[in-house]
Amino acid sequence: MPSSSPLLLDFQNITVTRGEKRVLRGFNLQVRAGEHIAILGPNGSGKSTLVKLMTCELYPHAGIKGARFRLFGLELWSLEDVRQRIGIVNLDLLQNLSHEVLARQVTAREMVLSGFFNSLGLWPHHRVTSAQERRARSLLRFLEISYLASRPLSAMSSGEQRRALIGRALVHDPEALILDEPTNSLDPGAVGEFRHVLRKLARAGKSLILVTHHLSDLIPEIERVILLKNGRIAADGPKAQILTSSALSKLFDTKLRVVRRKENYDLVSGR
Repeated sequence: MPSSSPLLLDFQNITVTRGEKRVLRGFNLQVRAGEHIAILGPNGSGKSTLVKLMTCELYPHAGIKGARFRLFGLELWSLEDVRQRIGIVNLDLLQNLSHEVLARQVTAREMVLSGFFNSLGLWPHHRVTSAQERRARSLLRFLEISYLASRPLSAMSSGEQRRALIGRALVHDPEALILDEPTNSLDPGAVGEFRHVLRKLARAGKSLILVTHHLSDLIPEIERVILLKNGRIAADGPKAQILTSSALSKLFDTKLRVVRRKENYDLVSGR
């Protein structure tokens, strides 16, 4: 990624507290437009807090010397602007699918369209325009799930549900897509299909920010990897340099071995 590309995220000396716990401390991160990165870390490392910071569900402490919190090169922006320029597929959305959304028999078409209204599924008061319908049909084709347009999510596989959620996140044609643990609970076949979709998105020019603890989620287009531990960046650099057995063993506090097969990586027990 050329250093001349504009900064999408620019965080310097950021501190974030949740409850009484300081989760991110002296945190620095820069991501440029068009860049594809993966953020790896164990449970409790601060990954979910970082996702909420990037989508402005959480904000850093004010008044800290040297702190900088910019999105799209700006220090002031509207929340609506953030929602349109950064798409999100996170664990909260996935968990919500198992409750009222499935009970309402929301279809893939409705799920995608609901991205225009910041909801999960459509409600009677939503008025869908013809342009929005065209956008939804285009995304269903791109994600290769046009056949699911009228099918309720309750009758879909987990992998199909994830693709419908990606469509919802893409309705505003965002500059970046954040995926938080996107393959949790998917079987190996569904993971393969999901990787195929991510590669299409990367080739379409979307910045991908993949937050995970599964090395198998990393598609070849992701060139930069960030290791997150205890609210701090433990390592940040090219994938081939960062994804070593020693670095990952230290990150997860157990002996691990990185296995590389051509452009794909996986992690197995080193014992």
